[in-house]
Amino acid sequence: MSLPRGSELLIILLIVLLLFGSRRLPELARSLGRSVKELRKASASDDDADAARPDGSDGTA
Repeated sequence: MSLPRGSELLIILLIVLLLFGSRRLPELARSLGRSVKELRKASASDDDADAARPDGSDGTA
């Protein structure tokens, strides 16, 4: 399965615009951006915590 290209992407964007309306799209984009930022931040802190433990354990007994 490949990613949508060209006209497929345009059709998807038009459907999203019809479903949510032009006023709501910026709000949705902001919340999506915040979610991605939080996910990256949490993932980075998990990676840092794993790197701090030389034995690779998760700290539970």
